Amino acid sequence: MLGFMSDTSVRLLTLLSLLQTPREWPGSELAARLGVSPRTVRRDVDRLRELGYPVEASMGATGGYRLVAGAAMPPLVLDDEEAVAIAVGLRAAVGHAVVGIEDASVRALAKLEQVLPPRLRYRVRSLGTAASTLATDASVDPEVLVTLAAAVSNREKVRFAYRAGDATESSRLTEPFGLVSSGRRWYLVAYDVDRDGWRTFRVDRVLRPQPTGSRVVPRELPARDAAAYVAGRRSDWATPTYRVAVTFDAPVSRIAGRLGDEPGDVVPVDGDRCRLDVSRDDSMEWLAGRLVVLGCEFTVHEPPELAEHVRALADRAHRAAG
Repeated sequence: MLGFMSDTSVRLLTLLSLLQTPREWPGSELAARLGVSPRTVRRDVDRLRELGYPVEASMGATGGYRLVAGAAMPPLVLDDEEAVAIAVGLRAAVGHAVVGIEDASVRALAKLEQVLPPRLRYRVRSLGTAASTLATDASVDPEVLVTLAAAVSNREKVRFAYRAGDATESSRLTEPFGLVSSGRRWYLVAYDVDRDGWRTFRVDRVLRPQPTGSRVVPRELPARDAAAYVAGRRSDWATPTYRVAVTFDAPVSRIAGRLGDEPGDVVPVDGDRCRLDVSRDDSMEWLAGRLVVLGCEFTVHEPPELAEHVRALADRAHRAAG
């Protein structure tokens, strides 16, 4: 009996996987794929309907079965290649946040990686590492984000090392409350247990996060939500900004999006040149490094400190090359 139930369950999952392909499947083709009779296919379709999957049947010589949109989204059944493709795509969305889906991308990635078998998790990480060499500003490690997102969802304490702006490291034991994407950075809002207070951590400075397995009752955050808390903290930080004006000997399509810029920050000068002219709060060292690796000629108009950083990088590279 157990063997029969197992065979039926496997067959239902296989049938569901086939039906989730956007096409209509003739009953005879499904029967051939599953190695059963058309009558068994009809019974299996009825079982899927009982489970809430809206399977529609059409009559006639060209009729068949297809999965249609329902009131709720049923669980997806993905093959190996589909699961890897989605996970890699979500990692890319995490590294290059798209307005409106940043937090959803992290939650979806956390859920997907939680159920990926080890062989697929290894492939996702390998592909993610390869893809990151082509990325433009992937300073946040998706592994760190996924771990923190899971800790937030599980209401679980997490311990990590935190690197300050002067590169010193400290150990933190926290109760994560929420993740927020703001500007070009991710922030973790958490209660710092050892320091007995709420803190905002830049996720790109969080190192080696480790869930402790200790569950906690959420504390009352002194703000409407995590996003409001981060917004208030950012105004308190009063990060200095500076005006940047750089002309590139390259079309705008080659430069836009590669400097952590927002849409419209890089504008065309003519068909072969473009210009960045905005206020920024990034470190000049970071921006100088990004300019150098663009692979095109450019001219820094302002600020003069940025031009100095570019010259320093050039001198360092020249010495390194002997």
